[in-house]
Amino acid sequence: ADFNYGADEYDAEGNEEPKALPEGSETMPYIDESPTMSPQLSARGQESGDGVSPTPTDGLSTGGERDAGKGLEMRKLVLSGFLASEEIYINQLEALLLPMKPLKATATTSQPVLTLQQIETIFYKIQDIYEIHKEFYDSLCPKVQQWDSNITMGHLFQKLASQLGVYKAFVDNYKIALETAEKCSQSNYQFQKISEELKVKGPKDSKESHTSVTMEALLYKPIDRVTRSTLVLHDLLKHTPADHPDYPLLQDALRISQNFLSSINEDIDPRRTAVTTPKGETRQLVKDGFLVELSEGSRKLRHVFLFTDVLLCAKLKKTAVGKHQQYDCKWYVPLADLVFPSPEESEHCPQVHVIPDHELEDMKMKISAIKSEVQKEKANKGQSRAIERLKKKMFENEFWLLLNSPAIPFRIHNRNGKSYLFLLSSDYERSEWREAIQKLQKKDLQAFVLSSVELQVLTGSCFKLRTVHNIPVTSNKDDDESPGLYGFLHVIVHSAKGFKQSANLYCTLEVDSFGYFVSKAKTRVFRDTTEPQWNEEFEIELEGSQSLRILCYEKCYDKTKLNKDNNEIVDKIMGKGQIQLDPQAVQTKNWHMDVIEMNGIKVEFSMKFTSRDMSLKRTPSKKQTGVFGVKISVVTKYEAQEVSHVGALWTDNKDILVMLSDMDINAIAGTLKLYFRELPEPLLTDRLYPAFMEGIALSDPAAKENCMMHLLRSLPDPNLITFLFLLEHLKRVAEKEPINKMSLHNLATVFGPTLLRPSEGESKGHLTLASDIWSHDVMAQVQVLLYYLQHPPISFTELKRNTLYFSTDV
Repeated sequence: ADFNYGADEYDAEGNEEPKALPEGSETMPYIDESPTMSPQLSARGQESGDGVSPTPTDGLSTGGERDAGKGLEMRKLVLSGFLASEEIYINQLEALLLPMKPLKATATTSQPVLTLQQIETIFYKIQDIYEIHKEFYDSLCPKVQQWDSNITMGHLFQKLASQLGVYKAFVDNYKIALETAEKCSQSNYQFQKISEELKVKGPKDSKESHTSVTMEALLYKPIDRVTRSTLVLHDLLKHTPADHPDYPLLQDALRISQNFLSSINEDIDPRRTAVTTPKGETRQLVKDGFLVELSEGSRKLRHVFLFTDVLLCAKLKKTAVGKHQQYDCKWYVPLADLVFPSPEESEHCPQVHVIPDHELEDMKMKISAIKSEVQKEKANKGQSRAIERLKKKMFENEFWLLLNSPAIPFRIHNRNGKSYLFLLSSDYERSEWREAIQKLQKKDLQAFVLSSVELQVLTGSCFKLRTVHNIPVTSNKDDDESPGLYGFLHVIVHSAKGFKQSANLYCTLEVDSFGYFVSKAKTRVFRDTTEPQWNEEFEIELEGSQSLRILCYEKCYDKTKLNKDNNEIVDKIMGKGQIQLDPQAVQTKNWHMDVIEMNGIKVEFSMKFTSRDMSLKRTPSKKQTGVFGVKISVVTKYEAQEVSHVGALWTDNKDILVMLSDMDINAIAGTLKLYFRELPEPLLTDRLYPAFMEGIALSDPAAKENCMMHLLRSLPDPNLITFLFLLEHLKRVAEKEPINKMSLHNLATVFGPTLLRPSEGESKGHLTLASDIWSHDVMAQVQVLLYYLQHPPISFTELKRNTLYFSTDV
């Protein structure tokens, strides 16, 4: 939401800057009057306790059915969230007003910082907006705090909407306010220092006292607030019964807000998207965003701008504080000359060097550990300098991940010369760029060459016209923005219909993770059909995720179209769609069914969310003769087996292999993981857990080897035999990494916490903040399993023979 470009002390290629880049933009940003609504999800469904996955006809209701009591509770949740963000907004307005009084006081002295006219221009209508929202907050707060079903607050929103005329005056003055503030910063060092670091007070329940924000960023907040208020009105109406007294009042407030947004967008939209060429022609900006370009053998972060007749690739220039930010054009291609080379035609393009998965996972763990440290520093009221150092380190690591994760090639060729190669992490995104370009190419376009003046004008307009302001890393998020979901999203892709002819069809699922989208799951190919019935369930790990994308493909079996480059996707996208992961809607125990419509195709799916803590919670079985949730020593005893039948599925027994060949591989793998997760204590035991944590932290390789082997000997025999059996199985899985994409590191990431996380009674001392992706404990759990996976084969007999006598208290 802020104008912060996000390249704090770094340029677009990751090189360190001498000074942080200032925030800001020179033009009125476009306000979105069509808020993205979360999908209409069912409030009813199966209880999760029966362990049965839903099917389309399994008693699931769709969005229309909603319990009235549930709706009123949702209203409270919506209002509570809005009230918290309203408090932050008021604090931001207070911070903006704080320097206004002393500036006015100096204006009449012999050494003014600003003139009265400049002060009036920069702070125009801020005081009025503050008073409106302070009154609104003071009226709404007690109603939410003393909530009951009879409380009404529609009149407060109606009154707030009726005062939007003040915002109209603010919007009309916004551009000149920014220009005046920038000119004053350049000409007056004292005002520059004031505007660079305004202190915003933290919320009442926050341990963080203040945060530093630029004046330019704060001046944008009122514009952002109008859109957010409209979103809240949408959500309140969705959860307010039609016969409730608030319903007509909220409807009226929403109508006023939407009309207001429409009226100001009509004024500002042309200024936002168009640039006039020296010849007097209008060139519209259609799309822009950050892409990774492979240039001269190295990865560079570029800002790419698609205009109505040209694609321009740029990077942000290094500039001193107070100076205008400008882009440097790296290259451009007229759309009349732009072609997409087919896979077989692109062999002259450079091959993509893919970073190994374990390096990417290591970096994610580092980022998550730093996030954990930031949270702890804030909770303990740590020094702001320490927090800023951690944030800087987190940005460096996230920037590295952003540069090195993408591997899907997006090739651009100028028919008159050079080819260019971008790398994307999402095929959805690649498809959007390709479709936007091809749509423009349907028009009667003429080839041209830009003169130096024309190129200068076009490149100079990019900063003013850009719609994507921040590098997509999580460290650029505002404190009041949603952190996203952390845990596991369970998705069942049921079926699809609407295809005009039979085809070989499959779907992929993408979620945003660490600021960018990645493909997380893929269904099997359903052959020669117009109505595929996949009914496949996937468990997708979410790391700050806010959106789910589904892409439907037609599988290509034509060998002549296949490229040597393994990352090239030649299958045809039949349709694609996206939904927001609304935390209030998905954080329930029930499955919710929904439909995504794409190009006339309807894909039916169900989903439910499990937080990380709940997903790893151990749930002992109530049946003493069961298998799941029962101590492993008990199961192996009454089964008269060294390894439980569940674990023994992964043997070379031909009968078992034949039986498994007809089953879904994802279901089989999920069953194995579920078995170990539901043990009443971890396979490596609660008793030895602290010793494993200390042993893996040892620096001396010989000491670590002796300790880690001794800890294995200390396990009960059924646990040890099962663990060694599982190790060999996971190693065999990793041998097929080119096919299944499961490296030893990936397997350790999936199974480490499952095998080591203490049972609920033992783990209370290990719990961290819910927003932590990877606590230090979880990282250590992964490292323990990875140590044994990377170790030469371990024999039960040899292990028991070579007993070492020293304490397990490392």
